Amino acid sequence: MVHVAISDIFETSQKALEKHGAKAWIAAHVADAVAKSESVGNRICGLYYLESYCLQLQSGRVNGDVEPLVTQPREALVHVDSRYGFAQPAFARGLPLAIETAQKLGVSTLSISHAHTCTSLGYFTEQIARGGCIGFGLTNASPIVAAPGGKTRIIGTNPIAFSVPDENGGIAMQFDQSTTTVALGKITMAKAAGESIPEGWAIDKEGNPTTDPDAALQGSLVSMGGYKGWGFGLMAELLAAGMTGGVVSRDVKPLKAPEGPPHDLGQYYVIIDPQAGEAFYERMSQIVEAVALDQGTRIPGRDKKPIEAVEVPEVLWSTVQQLA
Repeated sequence: MVHVAISDIFETSQKALEKHGAKAWIAAHVADAVAKSESVGNRICGLYYLESYCLQLQSGRVNGDVEPLVTQPREALVHVDSRYGFAQPAFARGLPLAIETAQKLGVSTLSISHAHTCTSLGYFTEQIARGGCIGFGLTNASPIVAAPGGKTRIIGTNPIAFSVPDENGGIAMQFDQSTTTVALGKITMAKAAGESIPEGWAIDKEGNPTTDPDAALQGSLVSMGGYKGWGFGLMAELLAAGMTGGVVSRDVKPLKAPEGPPHDLGQYYVIIDPQAGEAFYERMSQIVEAVALDQGTRIPGRDKKPIEAVEVPEVLWSTVQQLA
């Protein structure tokens, strides 16, 4: 392992993306997402994805120099066409208008269409919260989840994220999670490390529980809480694809493959002005106090501070430097 500053991760990632065809401003937004993921311990959405970004820029699977198109088809709806580019710069282009609209009307939606994978949804909903609004986001992904009792892959890990502002420009609460027991990246990382996975994470292609990550990748991940998580996954699928025009999970090709068609994914965000509520911050304070009654319990994401340097596997950091 090598000790790497988050600032170095950002700068090296940006150089790598620019070298492989991304415009500077686009590379900066994607590199920021990579660095932020590493700073909060979300390795799956950090440097782990950088090589695929670069290879897909080279092959044309993602467009690194396109300008996102922002429209407002209805008063409360903000839409951004990524035009087969990265999700991060598309979101950045649409966010100011979406927040302004929510503060005017009490609520707005921000839909991102024809986008590359956004990896960490919390990265986006956190920006909504730091803009003073409540952010709820959903997206879908390549098919890896069968219905409870089934074997056919129907939906992806289909994450959801929720971020709540405090009254001082910070985060009062945030969670970002897949609707499966674990994210797909944990399975692929276990396979790469030659490790087994806990029972309950996945089933094999015959529908039997497995601790073999390779069998899991040929089979299906398990929805969190069984049919309850399956319902949340379907909710994400319907909103992320149906409200944005993105493809359904069954039509999404492997996200990290260097070549192939664009991801063409959608991300869907609901943005709420807490000032539109009757007593939002008062109730939030009461909930925070209640959670604090038991020692060791916490509000998810509250007071979470990014770290300034992380340990990165030597082989991975060497690859990143070579890409740059």
